[in-house]
Amino acid sequence: MRIVIMDAQGGGVGRLLVEGLKRALPDQTLIAAGTNALATSAMLRAGADQGATGENAIVVCARQAELILAPIGMVLCDAMLGEVTAAMAAAVGSSPAHKILIPISRCQTTIAGLPALTLSEAVSAAVQTAVGLVRDRQGTPVR
Repeated sequence: MRIVIMDAQGGGVGRLLVEGLKRALPDQTLIAAGTNALATSAMLRAGADQGATGENAIVVCARQAELILAPIGMVLCDAMLGEVTAAMAAAVGSSPAHKILIPISRCQTTIAGLPALTLSEAVSAAVQTAVGLVRDRQGTPVR
C-alpha cells in the first residue's frame, strides 16, 4: 500500500505518525511529504523511507497515495500559518486515497462531537486505524 504522511511547520505530528507506523508496520514503505524542508526532514529522521518537499510534492504524492495521514490542516486552505496552499488543500481533499486526519484545533477548526484527545492519543488512534486498513487490504489478521 502506498502510504504518504504529510505535515507542515516543524513536522512534529508527521514525525509521531512515522514513528508509530514504523513500529507497527516495520516492512511498510512510508513516504513523507512536507510543506517545507524542516517538516520533511523531521519525518525522514523518524524513519520515513522517502521524502519530498513543497507544493508540487504534496500534489503529486496526494495523487499517487492509497492512504494519507496528516493533520487536518492539510485539507484547509491557508492553514498552518499559511503553509497549506489552495493547491495543496485541493489535492489532498480530492485525492482518491483514504485519509486519516489528526484533529488539531490550532488550525482554527474544531470537529464537533469529538472527545478531547491529547496529540499523543490522536496520533495513536490514527496509527491503529492505518494498521487496520493496511492489514485488511493485505489480508493479514490484525493483532
